[in-house]
Amino acid sequence: MPLFKKKKSEKPEKPKETLPEFISGIAEVLVTGLFIITFVVQSFVIPSGSMENTLLIGDHLFVDRLAPALKAGFVGPLVPYRPIRHGDIIVFIHPDPAEGGIYVVKRVIGIPGDRIHLHNGVVYRNGVALNEPYVIHQPGASDLYRDEFPKYPVPTQMTGVPSTWPIILHDRIRGDDVVVPDDDYFGMGDNRDNSLDSRYWGFIPRENIVGRPLLIYWSFDGDYSSTAMSDRVGSFFQTVLHFFDKTRWGRTFRMVR
Repeated sequence: MPLFKKKKSEKPEKPKETLPEFISGIAEVLVTGLFIITFVVQSFVIPSGSMENTLLIGDHLFVDRLAPALKAGFVGPLVPYRPIRHGDIIVFIHPDPAEGGIYVVKRVIGIPGDRIHLHNGVVYRNGVALNEPYVIHQPGASDLYRDEFPKYPVPTQMTGVPSTWPIILHDRIRGDDVVVPDDDYFGMGDNRDNSLDSRYWGFIPRENIVGRPLLIYWSFDGDYSSTAMSDRVGSFFQTVLHFFDKTRWGRTFRMVR
């Protein structure tokens, strides 16, 4: 029997974090978060029904800002560069300066060089009718300009139509089609009969594109159409009161396609 018991090895005491180290750690987290939400992903909320039923009013999205902004190559294996393609949903700054730089969400129908026209509400791209299962139409809705674009004159008296669009459109018409210029895109809403889009305010410049929506991280059945401060305060309290019963739980973490 041993005369002396071995002392248990004592774990070295971890050095306590100093105040400057704590502040430095918080600052690193904030800077990293700011970088991510500024250059990598950004949060957006859908304010209108022009993209129903793909995106609903009150869908909160994470938008990939980085990949569409790259010119070539990739930033790591998880962020490959891919140019904007047919069918992509994009977030962009409204091309009409009169709209005050608001963000808009539409689906890309035409890329540079494409020839676009509509007949009976069906989109023809480069002479081929598109199969668009995501599109919805309003029962009984009919509008010659909208459904036979660009056959009829632009309704300049309509709110949301820039005064310059009729001139630009006229210069881009070739036969029955409108030809998408270099570095521009033609976007339309999935709620085809209830969407102000490229038919009404023109092409989407490449530099206006902010990014592509990745997923819906939260969806709330509320009114997001007003930007007035009083309405926003009221909307905040409505969200708090009805968080559980008006959250669309089935749309949470749904990928955007």
